[in-house]
Amino acid sequence: MTDRILIGVDDSTQAREALSFAADEWSDADLVLLTVIDPAEAGHAPSAGIPSGAEQWYERRKSEADALLAEAADSLEVGGAVETATTVGKPAAAIVEYAADHDVDHIIVGSHGRSGISRIVLGSVAEAVVRNSPVPVTVVR
Repeated sequence: MTDRILIGVDDSTQAREALSFAADEWSDADLVLLTVIDPAEAGHAPSAGIPSGAEQWYERRKSEADALLAEAADSLEVGGAVETATTVGKPAAAIVEYAADHDVDHIIVGSHGRSGISRIVLGSVAEAVVRNSPVPVTVVR
């Protein structure tokens, strides 16, 4: 049976490192590239309170997510299948929930390398995934 490896994808250098690591370490596994649209980000848009503005924001983010995932999938040379998926929610919770609901065997996420007060204030997606995941997690620095 082939492993299904979930990789959290965003536009960061750390996410690209996680993709490379997964392709090198699990070249025959089926890879699931997941990006999360965080509705909390909509609060920064001037029109976020207006339903049509929120819908436009979401459509723009969904389009950006699709492009990001297509680029990430195209960058991989692996023996297994490569799937892409987009979900909505808080990133760490959405990654953990997706893994639990989609028969994922392992999660790989990039570490954003925050330390000190920024880690306390901003939290850490990688840390929350590690704490709550139903499957093993690899954090790539």
